[in-house]
Amino acid sequence: MLTFIVRRLLWAVLVMFVISAFVFVLFFKTPGVDPARAIAGRNPSPQILAEIRHQFGLDKPFPVQYAVMMKDLFISRDLVSYSNQGQKVVPEIFAAAPATLSLVIGGAVIWVVMSIILGTAAALLRGTIVDPLLMILALIGISMPVFWVGEVANLITQSRLHDTFLFSWVPPLGYTPLTQDPAGWFKGLLIPWVTLSILYIGLYARVLRANLIETEGEDYVRTARAKGLTERRVLLRHTLRGSMITFTSLFGLDFGVLVAGGALLTEVVFAIHGVGYLTYQSLTNLDLPTIMATVVYGAFFIVLANMLVDIGYAWLDPRVRPT
Repeated sequence: MLTFIVRRLLWAVLVMFVISAFVFVLFFKTPGVDPARAIAGRNPSPQILAEIRHQFGLDKPFPVQYAVMMKDLFISRDLVSYSNQGQKVVPEIFAAAPATLSLVIGGAVIWVVMSIILGTAAALLRGTIVDPLLMILALIGISMPVFWVGEVANLITQSRLHDTFLFSWVPPLGYTPLTQDPAGWFKGLLIPWVTLSILYIGLYARVLRANLIETEGEDYVRTARAKGLTERRVLLRHTLRGSMITFTSLFGLDFGVLVAGGALLTEVVFAIHGVGYLTYQSLTNLDLPTIMATVVYGAFFIVLANMLVDIGYAWLDPRVRPT
């Protein structure tokens, strides 16, 4: 198992290097893309462009530019935004990351717990009226766009019913840091958590139900029952564990994407200035250092999530471990 983990760590480092190099080439060396012109504004003179290229090191050879940017990003952490002169990119990302992490982790807890409950209940009650009802509810959740659910939630909790006892506790839109006000942090994120999790609850419940039904016919499950184990023990130790492989793989990928900025729509709807919102702003302003930093940040979490999924997969299924 240790050998397996070391291999995944080495692959993660290699993948991060390839991604950073590819993103740098894409945004800085694509024909027609000139960062100096984006900084200089409209109709700059050749002298101004030359000064800007020299100031930001854009006149240096490509490998040197890449090395300098990686140094500024990972070592000195003084990479400066193009659109907001003097604003350092790395502290800006660190300031936005807690909002995104709070949103995604809270939503993930809700969707994992609820999807396991619904998926397991649907599988155990297969053949009864409860099974199709649960799956219909799951399908409805999958079909509703996040931004629409968020807008409806805001309409109800912030406007129509805000003055009633049901939603008078809901604070204004925005993000309150956990260290500043834990109660305000929880209240402000509860509705966004539910909004973000609705899509994934339905999807994961359907996946888990299908896997549980398939696993019921496996030989090791029948053997466990033949040994006289209780149904609860068979479900928790054998059926559910074997069915969680696909569930775990999906969760790792989805969680990594959301932390990397995939929760953008939820952040925009609820005015949560996280990493997704920061990426959107940098793309709008063609702020290449910020784009580079947010993409590398996102790639890090996606690669990390994939690595953890592989390790979790190996723990759940020893057959994939290296011999």
